[in-house]
Amino acid sequence: MKLDTFLKSVSTLEIILFIIFVVYLVFNIPTPGFLIPVIDSPLGLGIVVVVTIYVFFYTTPILAILSVLVAYELLRRSSIVSSIEYPISPYLPTQHKKDVIIKQMNPVKKVTLEEEVIQVMAPLGKNDTATFVETSYATLPDKKLDNVATV
Repeated sequence: MKLDTFLKSVSTLEIILFIIFVVYLVFNIPTPGFLIPVIDSPLGLGIVVVVTIYVFFYTTPILAILSVLVAYELLRRSSIVSSIEYPISPYLPTQHKKDVIIKQMNPVKKVTLEEEVIQVMAPLGKNDTATFVETSYATLPDKKLDNVATV
């Protein structure tokens, strides 16, 4: 009995709108080409949001929820098609151009004073032969220790 009174309170326009929303959601109907730039713009986004809020507040709850889903699908389907038609990749710099810009930002490498001194004073690995100096120094095991216990 409540369902009967609910159906009588719903207007014919709401029923038609409900059918259109369900058909749009169930079948993958693409957005017409002439509407894509309009919907994908900030003004189109604002219009979609305002219409969705209006439907949400002034119609039945089922139609309000469907209007939110339809608005989301409409924006999603429009943005996918517009991103394919208007690619941004030609406007992005290539890796080679980025490398050139980075090389221009880096300073020219100079030899510092420390590097010059190291090259002149310590040429490691460039000597002909190693020379050893003999001294009278002896390590502890070589010396004889008195009164020391062995371990």
